[in-house]
Amino acid sequence: MILPLTKADPSSTTIERVANYLKQENPITRREIAELDALIGGPKLIEECGVFGIIGTQDSAALTALGLHALQHRGQEAAGIASFDGKKFHTERQMGLVSDHFSDAETLDGLKGISAIGHTRYSTQGDTILRNVQPLYADLHRGGISIAHNGNLTNARSLKAELVRHGCIFQSTSDSEVFLQLTARSHQLSMTDKLIEALKQVEGAYALTVLTPEGLIGARDPVGIRPLVLGELDGAPILASETCALDIIGANFVRDINPGEVVLCKEDGTVESRQFTPEPSHGRPCIFELIYFAKPNSIVDGESVYELRKRLGERLAKESPCEVDLVSPIPDSGVPAAIGYAQKAKLPYEMALIRSHFIGRTFIEPEQKIREAGVARKHSPNRKLIDGKRILLIDDSVVRGTTSRKIVNMLRAAGAKEVHLRVACPPIQHPDFYGINTPSHEELLAHGRSVEEMRELIGADSLAFLSLDGLYKAFRKGRRDESAPAFTDHCFTGDYPTRLVDRDAAERNASITQLSFLAETS
Repeated sequence: MILPLTKADPSSTTIERVANYLKQENPITRREIAELDALIGGPKLIEECGVFGIIGTQDSAALTALGLHALQHRGQEAAGIASFDGKKFHTERQMGLVSDHFSDAETLDGLKGISAIGHTRYSTQGDTILRNVQPLYADLHRGGISIAHNGNLTNARSLKAELVRHGCIFQSTSDSEVFLQLTARSHQLSMTDKLIEALKQVEGAYALTVLTPEGLIGARDPVGIRPLVLGELDGAPILASETCALDIIGANFVRDINPGEVVLCKEDGTVESRQFTPEPSHGRPCIFELIYFAKPNSIVDGESVYELRKRLGERLAKESPCEVDLVSPIPDSGVPAAIGYAQKAKLPYEMALIRSHFIGRTFIEPEQKIREAGVARKHSPNRKLIDGKRILLIDDSVVRGTTSRKIVNMLRAAGAKEVHLRVACPPIQHPDFYGINTPSHEELLAHGRSVEEMRELIGADSLAFLSLDGLYKAFRKGRRDESAPAFTDHCFTGDYPTRLVDRDAAERNASITQLSFLAETS
């Protein structure tokens, strides 16, 4: 077993070694960066959570804690682990980072059993309160069940209203509890069959790890929007949101869980697979996993995320050349694309901006002086490098454009002669309903605006986005196939891969209310 741990006593237990590793001081997290961005006028994209599960090892809870640590970039509001010892379930759920609560050997030792699941959360549905923290647990007719969910359901409100009418009592405001309620109402005999019956009633995006007395269950939505991979460590099956969670514990990647697939992993290492959709559907994974969310060292569809992002930059250089003195990323997420652009364009790659990795929570305060200095706390200009130079900035995406404008102004104030901006994805014109915090249409910079209008608002000397076909070609998928696109790319196209039941119902209700108001006032 390979664990990236500190210089602990080699005779110490795995739990003690994992606890010591997680106690190490961590640099500022993506969540803290997002909080700071919110103060200065616009966050980057944030996804909601990561999931992990393992069965068949005495160190299940400790390995789950490490797996969640590797997935910390997917959510920093809360974390939880549930384990099963063959008779009882044990659960620990807390607000904050994985290292805040699972670096205590006593806590890990209390999560007994040879199977465990874990969850790290950023809330997109439900309040940021302890009762919404996952894994969620319930006692059902045929035993206990604990569930961790990555994604958002697009018919959760409709299902919840129907369940409440039939007497169900909800303990959380998270859409994930719908899975528990539907599973509890099923008359199927096995937990796997109960869960499958529940899955057939929900719509939207989900990757699940589910702990039951029968074993560890994994499930992925029929479109494959949210990611889920299968791995193994010394014969113990593992489920995780990304391969980076396998790497941290020295596990082997086996394969991706297919869209519409349920797998039952057992103590003896066997993995049973079932397709709960009528037939294997055409998968459309979320394109932002590749562009932004997944760690650069993760592997998606057999390819390095880092190399994929470099190709985005190379394609951007081909589509939108620019006469400048140097290419610089907006760190850190724009780094691979900037490297690809610079190499393709044969331009110097430099760091015009230096990002602070140690802002710390004490700086994140709602005071006016900190609001005004917010960007400077996150990014500082490399003054001697940029003075009198023509700078080309590369970013992976632009949401509201507020931060881009502040960075452009910062570089001009630091002496840059020209500041150009290139974005390694198409304009984001539509909101997301599957677990990404994209705002409403009105708040998106690209919605209803031309590139020139966006350039004026940002204040750059020039602005260009990667084309949609260019994005597909960079990912070696050819041109976008309108009848069967390779990705869930609705943020660019408005082509949502599932029905948006709750949104459509809300719009109908709003229209009825407006008509009623007009009738009363006429």
